[in-house]
Amino acid sequence: MKELLRRANVTLGQPLGTAEELEKRNRAAERFRELRKQSAKIEKTKLQAPVLLYFERDRNQRELDRTRELLASHGYTVKELDVANDEATLDFVCRTARCDRDHLPIVFVGPTPVGPYPELVKWDVSGALDRAINNA
Repeated sequence: MKELLRRANVTLGQPLGTAEELEKRNRAAERFRELRKQSAKIEKTKLQAPVLLYFERDRNQRELDRTRELLASHGYTVKELDVANDEATLDFVCRTARCDRDHLPIVFVGPTPVGPYPELVKWDVSGALDRAINNA
């Protein structure tokens, strides 16, 4: 009879146990409830798409400052890359964004070229910039 009850207990996931075992299970269940409450309180951090600002040193400084100011006003994290001495990257940026060297600085959101400052403003006003950065 004992053997039959042991097998039934094991088959049912061991709902029967010693007082120590039951206390251990109760503590574990309480700890689990506490952790679930804590995880519900933790704010999820927003992930943003990478924002890259390609510029050429000593060129279009006013537009570069305006671009930086616009991106900073929204609190976006921006990685700035100077392409003055990097012809390969400059060629990549110009080909991908379909622009000339004179259009720098150029903003990319992830792999998507946004463009120079006037295009950036259009994206910002339409809400496309926020969607592109925060819905990555």
